[in-house]
Amino acid sequence: MLSTLVDAFKIPELRKKILFTLAILALYRFGAYVPVPGIPFHEFATSFQDSGVAMTMLDLFTGGALSNFSVFSLGIMPYITASIIMQLMQGVIPAVGRWAKEGDAGRKKITQTTRYLTLGLGLINAIGYLLLFQSQSYGVVFSDQVPYAVTCIVVVFTLVAGTAFIMWMGELITQRGVGNGMSLIIFVSIVSRVPAAIFSSINLSGDDMGMGIAVTILILVVVLACIPMIIFVERAQRRIPVNYAKRVQGRKMMGGQSTYIPLKVNAAGVIPIIFASCIIYLPAQLAALINVDWLTAVANACSTGWVNWLLTIALIVFFAYFYTSMVFNPEETASNIKKQGGFIPGVRPGTATVTYIKNVINRITLPGGIFIALIAVIPTIVFFFTGNELIQSFGGTSILIMIGVALDTMSKVESQLKMHNYDGFFK
Repeated sequence: MLSTLVDAFKIPELRKKILFTLAILALYRFGAYVPVPGIPFHEFATSFQDSGVAMTMLDLFTGGALSNFSVFSLGIMPYITASIIMQLMQGVIPAVGRWAKEGDAGRKKITQTTRYLTLGLGLINAIGYLLLFQSQSYGVVFSDQVPYAVTCIVVVFTLVAGTAFIMWMGELITQRGVGNGMSLIIFVSIVSRVPAAIFSSINLSGDDMGMGIAVTILILVVVLACIPMIIFVERAQRRIPVNYAKRVQGRKMMGGQSTYIPLKVNAAGVIPIIFASCIIYLPAQLAALINVDWLTAVANACSTGWVNWLLTIALIVFFAYFYTSMVFNPEETASNIKKQGGFIPGVRPGTATVTYIKNVINRITLPGGIFIALIAVIPTIVFFFTGNELIQSFGGTSILIMIGVALDTMSKVESQLKMHNYDGFFK
């Protein structure tokens, strides 16, 4: 591993990408501690400690930016929500569906629309947080030295600008750095909460420091033991064999070889977890916008307890199927195999091949979706009964996101190393 990292820094192009990515992520973490102008920082931080479970989970995905009421308080959630909406619209609105099939030009239209939608959702969230934090629960009081309307405008504008800046940084990493920018931002937000969670876990037992240390070590050992299993499932494939008939083209004999179609057991990666988390914590965002007791109760119920567990499992499995169907087209795959003179042994070309591929996808997606759903829910259940913050920070959702993003980033670095004849991470 260490030698691979050294080799990565030997390649000037890859070294620049890695350093650029690290610099952008450092800038993001710096922004998480820059408070919004006009906010009484210490008073707000004290009142936020008594906030509900829903706000605590939202704070986890912002890397603590929300509890600091920083310029990045909205985090990446508005962009994720906008991305989910655009994904759903591809199957509902024909024009958006056509964009997805137009190649680069269509993707640019979808990206631009997602940006505008992100800003709109960010504006709604910013107004919601402004109203929520001025309620009796938080008691934020602005200074009389500046007109109230001006302060409100500055706060809302700063939060929306912070969302736009996060979106811009994520796109910069994707274009000029290593890995997917938005995923890396979520990764860094989660990892940044781990040190504080470790200290909190050690001190959870009060005066019995030894018990806290033992519990913390046990949790870390269990997490480390689960990582290889998660990686195994993340990289597991169902390979469909494909044979190509021999044919003569000019004086050359073409075809006559065998290959396979690699179908990942978890083809959607961490996307189902991110999408499911966004949907589950949507009531919390609405409660921030509309500060009423019943909506706050719904938000807290969706954020913890059996309602949260059932919703998490159902949504993760749903998005596993949904996203897999979006990224893999059996009809197109079967058509390409037929055009190249290939066939799946024992399956007739055409409709039978399409049906066979769909059945295989359905069979492997279900266990993959259930696996990541259980990994996401079981630590949440344990945290519900223990209250250990390390389990929350190192919960199944967090672990799956961190491992998925790490594997994706390592794969990107791997491809760069292979191009320069260096050994990669995966032997």
